Amino acid sequence: MKTLFTERLELRLWQESDVHDLYEYAQDPQVGPNAGWPAHENIAESQRIVEMFINDADVYAIVLKSENKVIGSLGLHDRIYDEENAHLAQREVGYVLNQKYWGQGLVPEAVKAVIEYSFEDLSIDQIWCSYFDFNIKSKRVIEKCDFNYQFTINETLGRLDNKEVTTLRHRITKDEYFSNK
Repeated sequence: MKTLFTERLELRLWQESDVHDLYEYAQDPQVGPNAGWPAHENIAESQRIVEMFINDADVYAIVLKSENKVIGSLGLHDRIYDEENAHLAQREVGYVLNQKYWGQGLVPEAVKAVIEYSFEDLSIDQIWCSYFDFNIKSKRVIEKCDFNYQFTINETLGRLDNKEVTTLRHRITKDEYFSNK
C-alpha cells in the first residue's frame, strides 16, 4: 500500500512511534465497540495492535497533516462477501477515528482516497463496507462514499462478550465508481 494524500490527511503505513496516538482513541469506549472491538485497557494492548498493523500491512494510519498526529485507522482487508463473484478482486474498507475529530468529514475524505487508489491503481473489482445498525456515523460515511446496500446479517461478536449485532453490508464496484466519476 502506497502512502496517499488528501487535502487534510496523509494515509500511511503504521510505525512503532504511533502507539500513543492509537491508545488515545482506542481506549475510548465510544470508538472500538462501534467497530466491533473492545476499548483498549492499556498501552501494551495498543502496542500489540500497532505491531499487527505493521506486520499485516493492510491498515493505514490516518494522519491529520495539520497536527502530524495519527487520529484513526483505515483498513483495506481481503474479504469476500459475494460468493457468486469470488473470482473478482474484493476488499473491505473498515475505519475508526478519534472521537475528538468526529463530524469533520475526515473519514469520507480518507475512504474516497482509498477507493480511488483501489480501483485506479490496484485493479480491485469491488469494495465492501459494513456497519452495525446502531452506528449511524458509519452509515453516513457509507452514504457519502457512494456504497450501495447489498444485504443485512445478524452476527455474534466474540470480541465484545458475544454481543448480538445487525450488520448492513454495502458495496461499490469498479464500474459504479467510474460511472459516478
